Amino acid sequence: MGLQHDLAQWILSFSESPWALITLALSSFTESIFNPIPPDALLIAMSLIDTQNAIWFAILVAATSVLGALLGHFIGKKFGRPILYFKIRGTRLISDKVIDKADALFNKYGVWAVIIAAFTPIPYKVFAIGSGVLNFDRKAFVIASLIGRSCRFLLIGFLIFFYGERINEFVENYLGILTWIIGAGLIILIIGLICYRVFMTKIQIK
Repeated sequence: MGLQHDLAQWILSFSESPWALITLALSSFTESIFNPIPPDALLIAMSLIDTQNAIWFAILVAATSVLGALLGHFIGKKFGRPILYFKIRGTRLISDKVIDKADALFNKYGVWAVIIAAFTPIPYKVFAIGSGVLNFDRKAFVIASLIGRSCRFLLIGFLIFFYGERINEFVENYLGILTWIIGAGLIILIIGLICYRVFMTKIQIK
């Protein structure tokens, strides 16, 4: 945790530097593969400094995140499941709990699992690499990732663009909860649609 905290603070320190945009893009790109630090904090910091460009920053993060996920998909497809258990200095980057959760979501919801993972605080890198491991259709993965990542980061961009500093406390303290609530709503909607299709199929058979 100490190493992650120091890394997060180091990344955040670039928010007012000339390298801010490059750091934001690299942070977002690598977070979809191995970087344990989500780009949200740097996106928020940069957006608060320059609220007029908050939406453009969000678009940059969404685009680079999906590009990173594409590389993650390729890595997963090439090296298979063992890549999920990769260690650095004896420490696993992805825990068994996170892998089990990803497996359960993939098995239950398929493409919707990618959208949910791309939108919520669930470690997206697990789904990016896992989709390659499971040979998940790349086109479907990209579309789902674009939907989920765009919704997540544009939510931050639009909130700061329209409300600026006034929304800062809400974004910092409640954004994670909000994304989980919306993610749960998506799951409920998916289950409802599946139940409706099953119900209509049974009626047609009768």
